[in-house]
Amino acid sequence: MSTDLMTAALEAAERGWHVFPLRPGTKRPALHGEAACTRTGPCERGHRKWEQRATTDPDRIRAAWSRAPFNVGIATGPSGLVVVDLDVPKDKGSADAPCGAATFGALCERAGHAVPTTYRTRTASGGEHLYFTVPSGVRLTNTAGTVADSVDTRAWGGYVVAAGSITPTGPYEALCGSEAVPLPAWLQTILQPPRKAPEAPSVALTGQSRRYADVALTNEARNVAAAQVGEREATLFRAARALGRFVAWGDLPRSVVEQALQEAGETAGLAASECRSTLRSALNWSITHNQIRRDAA
Repeated sequence: MSTDLMTAALEAAERGWHVFPLRPGTKRPALHGEAACTRTGPCERGHRKWEQRATTDPDRIRAAWSRAPFNVGIATGPSGLVVVDLDVPKDKGSADAPCGAATFGALCERAGHAVPTTYRTRTASGGEHLYFTVPSGVRLTNTAGTVADSVDTRAWGGYVVAAGSITPTGPYEALCGSEAVPLPAWLQTILQPPRKAPEAPSVALTGQSRRYADVALTNEARNVAAAQVGEREATLFRAARALGRFVAWGDLPRSVVEQALQEAGETAGLAASECRSTLRSALNWSITHNQIRRDAA
């Protein structure tokens, strides 16, 4: 098993993916934590976490995996990857629990695209990981439920368990797609962090802030209405997330934002039900997160 796991680590590194050891039979990093760091070796100049120590160096990989049958972790950010995690319901007895593969497939259909064919693995729990490369200079972070129900992503700050690793609940296995393909532009649009929101306006700037909100609403609605096939839902999603902060801060009523973007989405060719679903999830997320940011200010 140790030889097989070393081979899995080396094969991932040959693809340019940065690997690090996970504790045998688990999904947890095998590297020491900051509290136990001796500040020697790789950490001589300061503690280095798993993302910083992940490597493609075959000599380092052979040395590490010769010591124990470590499972293989892939640090997605340094590897230039975004991995879409299609989860399975934790409660498999519930017929109503969403399945990540189904919700992601529905999202792709609404976006006007087939589910991308790319390097894909089956997880120990029965879910799937879809691997995508990202353009140089694009720095995406992890998400949970942003794309769709039971669909998470791993990028900078995250890692996935590589094919060939084994846990008590089962193995991680490569399914199809010999190469990871570039992240689709419409999906990148959804995952791209929204423009940094300014601090909540002071009382003296309330009028100016509301004028800015009105302009933003007009511009976002125009962008949605003019969106092309394949970009429509992603553009609507981004617009709702961008405008949700103004709802959270009291500069725009939610009903006004919903009506404007609903009309723009239908003008672009989206079904009314698709618009409502996308607006509901995107606005809920944006309002919640921007309200938290304002309360913490």
